[in-house]
Amino acid sequence: QVQLVESGGGLVQVGGSLRLSCAASRSMSSIDVMAWYRQAPGKQRDLVAGITSAGRTNYADSVKGRFTISRDNAKSTVYLQMNDLKFEDTAGYYCGGVVAMKRYWGQGTQVTVSS
Repeated sequence: QVQLVESGGGLVQVGGSLRLSCAASRSMSSIDVMAWYRQAPGKQRDLVAGITSAGRTNYADSVKGRFTISRDNAKSTVYLQMNDLKFEDTAGYYCGGVVAMKRYWGQGTQVTVSS
């Protein structure tokens, strides 16, 4: 089992940046995959970026070149650096972790991009 707590969301202007954090209740080395998802009102929850325990990353096409996922094993924290934010990035952002083929979710943090 793992508890995940997100932080760092907020209101930002188009073209701005935000960094989201996801703190895990257990060592990163024991979590197979950590990922960020987002969900806009009325839409499904989609993968934004993921990072494996080996450090391999993957990104949704819509965020490649703008978002970067990283992790700090010492702090058991995963980050999502979001640059050049666009209106369409507005959503609830959720941290997900997979341990022994079971997925756990954080409570989410809202990101709103405005003009």
